[in-house]
Amino acid sequence: MTITAELDADTLNESVDNSGDIERQIGNTPLLSFRRVSKRLPADVRVLAKAEWQNPGGSVKDRAAYGIIQSAEASGQLQSGKTILDSTSGNTGIAYAMIGAAKGYRVKLFLPENVSPERVAILRAYDVELVFTDPLEGSDGAIQAVQALASREPQRYFYADQYNNPANWRAHYQGTGAEIWRQTAGAVTHFVAGLGTSGTLMGAGRRLKEYNPAVQIVSVEPDSPFHGLEGLKHMASAIKPGIFDAGFADAAQSVRTEDAHAMALRLAREEGYLVGISSAAAMIGALRVAEGLAEREASGTVVTLFPDNAYKYLSEAFWRG
Repeated sequence: MTITAELDADTLNESVDNSGDIERQIGNTPLLSFRRVSKRLPADVRVLAKAEWQNPGGSVKDRAAYGIIQSAEASGQLQSGKTILDSTSGNTGIAYAMIGAAKGYRVKLFLPENVSPERVAILRAYDVELVFTDPLEGSDGAIQAVQALASREPQRYFYADQYNNPANWRAHYQGTGAEIWRQTAGAVTHFVAGLGTSGTLMGAGRRLKEYNPAVQIVSVEPDSPFHGLEGLKHMASAIKPGIFDAGFADAAQSVRTEDAHAMALRLAREEGYLVGISSAAAMIGALRVAEGLAEREASGTVVTLFPDNAYKYLSEAFWRG
């Protein structure tokens, strides 16, 4: 016997998102908990992490890219016929490419030549115009190169300028910080985030401080100028983003590349979370904060943020260790 299911128009409309807007999928990512990596912590000290790879472009950068593009459209800076231009280590570029494709904008990106081949492949799939810069100059070299082009041809491009554009941190103020507060029912005591553009730390941190000034904000960055933590900046030796306030965080953590690699393997093999290297660095920072609470016999809820998963980094040798 064959059973045929028929859907009326109203039922179909309830089942399908008719908006067609990929942007509607950005944000409201879940909070993850841990069983083994944090097993030595007492029950009243929790570590949680936002799973930002569940954004449609696969990373936290969807939030900032959408905020920047939305703000530019509203102000008239970005109009039909203009190309979105910026420098990136990969994830923001992927977000620009995704949203640009959905909205009908061309995208041109400057990025260090040593970014992971997976990221380059994704950007090429979106038909983005790529300009590679000296890998030894890192993200700073890409920033300087894109600034030169933006100043020469301002009429052709909308220079998104993620490192200096306040729409970056505002996206996290409006979204990420509010989500963390809601998801923890106001129990968050510490927020730990890596420093790249600094938008996540500055935006979510400001929102959490408004909810409760006692919430502690902790930054995480590489321990040296020469590092393998893609997407993160060693602020003492790098071009500081205009949106970054060096005095904002209550505490700072530095992380060795090798330690982040080891933590990425632990998270995959002990928790089942296959996360990116900057996510692993953030986890190290969060665990240090939690362990400090435990040593003082204090309670707390430490929330960090995993910017992306590991799928764009699996060509790196350490995964085979």
